[in-house]
Amino acid sequence: MTAPEASLLVVLSIAGVSKEFQLKGGAKVTALASTTLDIKEGEFVSVIGPSGCGKSTLFNIIGGLLESDTGRILVDGREIRGSHKDIGMVFQEESVFPWRTVIGNVTLPLEIAGVPKKERYERAMHFVELVGLTGFENRRPSELSGGMRQRTALARTLASEPRILLMDEPFAALDEQTRMLIGDKIVQIWRELNQTTLLITHNLTEAIQLSDRVVVMSYRPGTIKQIVQIELPRPRTSEIISSEPFRRYLGQIWQDLREEATRGMIESKI
Repeated sequence: MTAPEASLLVVLSIAGVSKEFQLKGGAKVTALASTTLDIKEGEFVSVIGPSGCGKSTLFNIIGGLLESDTGRILVDGREIRGSHKDIGMVFQEESVFPWRTVIGNVTLPLEIAGVPKKERYERAMHFVELVGLTGFENRRPSELSGGMRQRTALARTLASEPRILLMDEPFAALDEQTRMLIGDKIVQIWRELNQTTLLITHNLTEAIQLSDRVVVMSYRPGTIKQIVQIELPRPRTSEIISSEPFRRYLGQIWQDLREEATRGMIESKI
């Protein structure tokens, strides 16, 4: 049973959101046209599109780092502005603190929140174990691989126990094999926490492997072009990538995306 079938409760609503930026010299560019999307509780949704389609702009608006020009972001039907306690964010750039160990990074938001030392250590160790870093809790980021540093950042976000997890291409810098294996870990975490998750990615394989739905965006000004329901059985691992149903989804989504990616290359003169 997929997450949409298991629950009909909409937890996150993106309602008519758009964003325009002013460039040097006074010119304006619409990064994100009016975009509307409802995400159900416990659902895993990926947003995919060509470079410049407004994926990260949408991510930053939902997370409260940018203010939209039009529209609203709602959690449980209530409009939110700015950051929100129910929303956790994992970024593309490495965001671990090099002077703190793995456990020190993961406990940081709990320290800031005033959680007692024993409780924050126990909570942090639970999420260190969940992301597969047991035995590395006293290592510093310089002693870890890129994938392990990103898992540390993920554990730190999870330690705050957000209902909604936003991830903006967190594994883009990793090689393909590592990404697929970490994808298995992400699915495991998602299943265990039943966490509503929105992933921004440019990787088709990753989107299909992880998601209940894949949202395909148009080139700038970005808006939703197509939403594909992924009806592959769960529990799901990277082994499914070699299956015929997976390849059909890959071909279908690439057909939706190819025109937009081509238009992006032409307009950006790549």
